[in-house]
Order: sequence, then structure tokens, then C-alpha cells
Amino acid sequence: MPLFLVERNFPEKADISEEDLRQIKQVTDELGPDWVFTFLSSDKKKAYCLYEARDPEQLREHAQVVGIPADSIMEVNRAWPLGTE
Repeated sequence: MPLFLVERNFPEKADISEEDLRQIKQVTDELGPDWVFTFLSSDKKKAYCLYEARDPEQLREHAQVVGIPADSIMEVNRAWPLGTE
């Protein structure tokens, strides 16, 4: 399944509770993309999320349903752990 990096820009600090995360995870599981990992910037205004998904449209639909931005969606080739070739 292809890997995608989704950039999310928030107008204010992202304040996502544990309950919000559970609800987002539930919707994610229902819609089909596989949420791999998220990095949140130190100012909490930007997030980079890695997903396995069939295509970018699936991720746009997901963002619309959960009410979070998907400002940029880029297909990536693969992820490497540090220290490997």
C-alpha cells in the first residue's frame, strides 16, 4: 500500500485531547487509511502525519470527516529507521 505524508497547518495551537485522538483513530479505522505516525511541531501549529492509504483522495475524505486540515499530501517512497541503508 502506498505511503503518504500529510502536512497539516492549524491556525491556532492544536489542542487535541486523548478523547479526540480516540475518536480520530476510530474514524480512521472505519475509513481505511492506516495511520502510522504523527509529528507535531513545538509551537503545535503544524503536524506531519504518515499514512498508508490507497490514494490521496482517501486522505482528503478522512481529513474532511474528522475536521482537520490536509494542506499537502505527498506520496513518499519509503521510510527508513535511522542507522540503516
